[in-house]
Amino acid sequence: MTRNLFLVASLVLFAAVTAHATAQDARKKSPPARKPNPAMARVEDVPGLPRVLLIGDSISIGYTVPVRELLKGKANVHRPLTNCGPTTKGVAEIEKWLGDGKWDVIHFNFGLHDLKFIGPKGQNLADPNADGSHQQVPPSEYEANLRKLVAVLKTTDAKLIWRSTTPVPAGCKGRVVGDSMKYNAIAKTIMAENKIAIDDQYSFAISRLDKIQRPADVHFSLDGSRELAKQAVAAISKSMAK
Repeated sequence: MTRNLFLVASLVLFAAVTAHATAQDARKKSPPARKPNPAMARVEDVPGLPRVLLIGDSISIGYTVPVRELLKGKANVHRPLTNCGPTTKGVAEIEKWLGDGKWDVIHFNFGLHDLKFIGPKGQNLADPNADGSHQQVPPSEYEANLRKLVAVLKTTDAKLIWRSTTPVPAGCKGRVVGDSMKYNAIAKTIMAENKIAIDDQYSFAISRLDKIQRPADVHFSLDGSRELAKQAVAAISKSMAK
């Protein structure tokens, strides 16, 4: 009898230890759930305020919340609930992003995802000097796509603001220093032809990159994103005042 009780106790203990170990392994394999990005929160419009739409990649995601805070009580600030990526994605999804509502101001940018290099098998942020690597959207296609996007945006009758593409810093993976200027030159010509205002965030950022941008990274620090937000708000406020 004593032997049977000992055997049962041993089995119960073994099961408990195994269950505990399994739970620990599950916790190790399953990273904690990421908190939702507040930039992607849906906005409930305050009646009577202008509606502003921010279109852009992760740089714009970084300054979306500060722009909302700075324009609180002055404008309803929305964005597509996605990283808007390259112009190819913009052409495919712009109608969905615009939706059915009326926009008073649209502040938009494409560039950093267009000029980045892709490997021959679709590898992201490939070495620009490697065999078979190429820019995701080369300049000629970028121009054609941006013209299509501007044509669609003009049908909204919103005041349009183009945000120039921010700089590529030295040491940045998958991109080439100076390419932002080349793509910005293409965009500048298109915006001039269409009489679209330019929020020159390239010039704003280039003089203070060491203070606002992460080292060897196209992204900005939290303080840097707030500085870009101030620049964007100045351009948006100017358009709303007209």
